[in-house]
Amino acid sequence: MSAVIPVSTNVPRVAHGGPPPREPRARAASIGLWVFMGVATSLFLLFAWAYVMRMSEGDAVPLALPQQLLLSTALLLAGSVSLELAHGVARECDLVPTASNVGRAHRLLLAGGLCALAFLASQLWAWHALLSARVMPTSHPAGSFFYVLTAMHGLHLAGGLIGWAWTAYLAWRQPAVGAWRIGLVARYWHFMLAVWLGLYALLHWMTPEAARFICGVG
Repeated sequence: MSAVIPVSTNVPRVAHGGPPPREPRARAASIGLWVFMGVATSLFLLFAWAYVMRMSEGDAVPLALPQQLLLSTALLLAGSVSLELAHGVARECDLVPTASNVGRAHRLLLAGGLCALAFLASQLWAWHALLSARVMPTSHPAGSFFYVLTAMHGLHLAGGLIGWAWTAYLAWRQPAVGAWRIGLVARYWHFMLAVWLGLYALLHWMTPEAARFICGVG
């Protein structure tokens, strides 16, 4: 049977089981994250619409996406799943912080961050493949948007990695009181995955013909 890790007596608990009540800072952080994701969504949508408008022009040609993006997608999906599982295990740790479930939460949290790092490396590999094919940021209309959109997404994910690193640090120091932090990181990873899937679909399927149809031009 796994040993139970001692928990500080100042951690609030519910008398008859269930998770501890959420701290005010947890609620504030959750609201702040929703607001940030709303702003980021608006930014990505504006750039996506600009891409559609650019692809509707007469000199636009579709971009053959590098195969490395399939690996990128798989890595980001794996990271999102790992962090969601880490959140579930961390909630168990809030109730009964045994060495077994604490260790599992730590491993899943670590896996989520490593998958994100691997995703960024895969994106750089995709950039290298396009540059090797002489698709330059200034010489190809669709290529220029590819670099801008993937860079913007990568910067948002890199910022999320800062939050992930801080969460991991606190989880190792206080393994029984970090579920809400891991939950916020998991939510942000799900958002980054959804944005990436939208960008990938846009870059893959938005042909000049489709763009002209959407924009209502001949």
